[in-house]
Amino acid sequence: MMEYHYISSAVLDLEVIDDIIRNNKKLALSDESRVNIEKSRKYLNNKIKNSTAPVYGINTGFGALCNVKITPEKLTELQENLVRSHACGTGDKVSKPIIRLMLLLKIQSLSYGNSGIALETVERLIKLFNNDLLPVIYEQGSLGASGDLAPLAHLSLPLIGDGEIWDGEGIITGEQLLNKMGWEPLKLQSKEGLALLNGTQFMSAHGVYALLKAYKLSYMADLIGAISIDAFDCNLSPFDELVHLVRPHRGQVKTAERIRKFLEGSLIAESEKKNVQDPYSFRCIPQVHGASKDTLAFVRKTIKTEINSVTDNPNIFIEADKIISGGNFHGQPLALGMDYLAIALSELANISERRIYQLVSGLRGLPNFLVENPGLNSGFMIPQYTAASIVSQNKQLSTPASVDSIVSSNGQEDHVSMGSNSATKLIKVVENLNTVLAIELFNASQALHFREPAQTSEFLSEIVENFREVVPVLTEDRTMAPYIKKAKKFIEDFRIEEFLD
Repeated sequence: MMEYHYISSAVLDLEVIDDIIRNNKKLALSDESRVNIEKSRKYLNNKIKNSTAPVYGINTGFGALCNVKITPEKLTELQENLVRSHACGTGDKVSKPIIRLMLLLKIQSLSYGNSGIALETVERLIKLFNNDLLPVIYEQGSLGASGDLAPLAHLSLPLIGDGEIWDGEGIITGEQLLNKMGWEPLKLQSKEGLALLNGTQFMSAHGVYALLKAYKLSYMADLIGAISIDAFDCNLSPFDELVHLVRPHRGQVKTAERIRKFLEGSLIAESEKKNVQDPYSFRCIPQVHGASKDTLAFVRKTIKTEINSVTDNPNIFIEADKIISGGNFHGQPLALGMDYLAIALSELANISERRIYQLVSGLRGLPNFLVENPGLNSGFMIPQYTAASIVSQNKQLSTPASVDSIVSSNGQEDHVSMGSNSATKLIKVVENLNTVLAIELFNASQALHFREPAQTSEFLSEIVENFREVVPVLTEDRTMAPYIKKAKKFIEDFRIEEFLD
């Protein structure tokens, strides 16, 4: 039976979006949203009919051309020219999951009745989503200021029979799409092009995608870190609840609680230790992982506000009888948040690489580079190099994009957020974190082998056993790249129910 998510004024949160994605739900407008959209369009039509006053983007040019008045018979041409002229994207193609999120978030934003969009236009966007027909969009081209103009122009082109669109694994033209589906090209009415192009859906879709991945990777960092703790024969005292209650940052307390839970019943953890203290990369997991968790919570709040907002311009307020040109399209909150998140995730990879380094260093009864006959075998020497290289790249990617600004549109748009650059580099940091954690898991599983017959907890033993079915313990040198790839896939496929908590 087909499941639907009804677009409404109900709060859209990560859990709701995750449910839509995981269960492949279709979209439909609620009665409330239909009424809001239709009332807004009717109000706008009446305003245009009964007034000759210039209103930005409705009967004027755009950006620095805002003072150029457009005659009523040219309004459709104005809007379609806007969409075509702004489709200036370049670079790599945006991934399909993010395009789906862009469609979802654009539909949500238009549904509140403050945009003047036509019902037919929103319904066409829903048809694209429900049929998995995803406009081809490019990563580069947005300044993240007057909305995500170039990416959203590419999102909108197929509505008027232009642009390109993913049809399964292939790409067809907007015109071919219309012929295939038996659709007529939409004739955009006043303000519709601007409503489609203004908005932060490119940035916010990347933010949502990154958050969903980041919450899972945060959990996996705790889980893999716990395996490394036993693999390195660490003390459990730094994870005692009393330590964290006297410095009760929420993320720190939660991380320590998770580590205790993961290692409950571990014979290795319960054994008497020769070492009084452990390196910070093990001992300070609650403090470091916890700080990243708190960053996740902050950015989640920012993203949640954004995806439940109206971010095009001008905004229509029927009850107040006002059409107001403002700046809700400006991506500064997202730009700052995604830069912050990139730093936080980079730190999870940073401390993970330090644990990898300790595991291969020939300490605490472990052989050099975690292999028998070191010298003849290089063992796990070079995976640490790989992790170090990735961590270094993350540091470069964590340089904030939001501190930059370039004047555009003849000085009209004289401060921009660069949030789109924050967004695209954040996705790379997320991917890099996944790889570093995969290398740590590969190392920790190998190191734990040398602790046998001593056993880690039953919970972790089961996970390691499942991992070794995919990535075995190595007794001699092998080509490592395929194993790292398999370790990454193991993390990607790992199912967690509580990761958004």
